[in-house]
Amino acid sequence: MDARTEELRAAHDVLAEFYAERLADALDRLPAERAVLDLFCDLTIAAGLGTSVGDIGCGTGRLEPYLAARGLTPWGVDLSPEMIRVARRDHATFRFDVADLRELPFEDASLVGVVCWYSLIFLAPADRPAAYGELYRVVKPGGYLVTAFKAGTSQVRRAGGSTNLGVEFDLYWQTPQEMERSVTDAGFTTVFWGGMPADGPDSPAQGYLLAQKSLMPIPRRDAEPLNSADRTRP
Repeated sequence: MDARTEELRAAHDVLAEFYAERLADALDRLPAERAVLDLFCDLTIAAGLGTSVGDIGCGTGRLEPYLAARGLTPWGVDLSPEMIRVARRDHATFRFDVADLRELPFEDASLVGVVCWYSLIFLAPADRPAAYGELYRVVKPGGYLVTAFKAGTSQVRRAGGSTNLGVEFDLYWQTPQEMERSVTDAGFTTVFWGGMPADGPDSPAQGYLLAQKSLMPIPRRDAEPLNSADRTRP
């Protein structure tokens, strides 16, 4: 394991109980996020391909009850063993495993969808092709990917210091154009995108992207990034 990934895992081992306490009811306060997840759930069920979805970077497992209540069968994976320990403790009826996003434990085309809720923001540029390739690999043709992310200007940031728990790690607030390009270059097609504006200098805009894996294989392409004249972005 490279040093950056080891730092990220060790930091989130420390943060597990902090996240369990602070984020357990976060969805209750975020109607926009519930709406995006509901759209994902509705489309995934309507696809008629099953109910198994991967919660990629599941943290303490806070999304599992929400996804299950809407008819899906979530399986959570996370890089941090301590996050997985807390998830198993707090949500014992669901399956959770330790795994790296760049090497997922799922069989090819075994999931009807994947949820990446603020988990892709930790990927360094060099790691993104492998990670998005894994997401494409494990989703069935006709299945869906949904992600929430912090929208920014793509520079690496150091995070964790504000928790006062003695940890720091890298993350990336990517532009919506970069996020969409990573998803579409992997072979998905955009179904929905949206966002919420920033409400302060330390609270970036939120981005949401929902995409579908084509029923027919499509060639990966090197597309030019969208510019502001093409679409309005969050």
